[in-house]
Amino acid sequence: MFLGIAFLGIGLWAWNEKGVLSNISSITDLGGFDPVWLFLVVGGVMFILGFAGCIGALRENTFLLKFFSVFLGIIFFLELTAGVLAFVFKDWIKDQLYFFINNNIRAYRDDIDLQNLIDFTQEYWQCCGAFGADDWNLNIYFNCTDSNASRERCGVPFSCCTKDPAEDVINTQCGYDARQKPEVDQQIVIYTKGCVPQFEKWLQDNLTIVAGVFIGIALLQIFGICLAQNLVSDIEAVRASW
Repeated sequence: MFLGIAFLGIGLWAWNEKGVLSNISSITDLGGFDPVWLFLVVGGVMFILGFAGCIGALRENTFLLKFFSVFLGIIFFLELTAGVLAFVFKDWIKDQLYFFINNNIRAYRDDIDLQNLIDFTQEYWQCCGAFGADDWNLNIYFNCTDSNASRERCGVPFSCCTKDPAEDVINTQCGYDARQKPEVDQQIVIYTKGCVPQFEKWLQDNLTIVAGVFIGIALLQIFGICLAQNLVSDIEAVRASW
């Protein structure tokens, strides 16, 4: 419950820093995904579950305990459904991921949190764009059109650049004019593989760990539902004996 409050606090603080709370209509202005939503949604769910489970157990409130069980059961069912659909409709998921990444590439400079998320993703998976560096043509600052007067024209963000272990300071201009070079030369200075295929490769390489994490989360959820239902049964049994 307190962790949920902390997540909500971080999310609201981030929105306050960006001026969203003083102008609520700006929530819909961002063309891409705002990472703050992750903190707000996850924090809200954690707080609701924590409050219902904790207060329900302390006060022996069967309504809150049943709500906790049902809510946790719905989350488990949604996770299970999402997993099955992701396995059955792999190509559709890949298309949606491609659309999602490209949509956020367009909004790269619109939000600092989104920018940091994209940079982290490209650096971690050593990728550039959804399926390649040329996806950055979708961004008004990085496209190669003659009408683009930006210094970043035909370039990529610094997070696409290959890292030199000898460099202690990040060169934020390393991606300038990178896509004007021949493809062979591009591979020396930037990552040319897209983030979608790199994510697929990472998933295959870490399938056992990912599956173990999801199974562990599922078991914890089932365990929580069983404990809550067991406590409800005990409370009702005691009340019935009065």
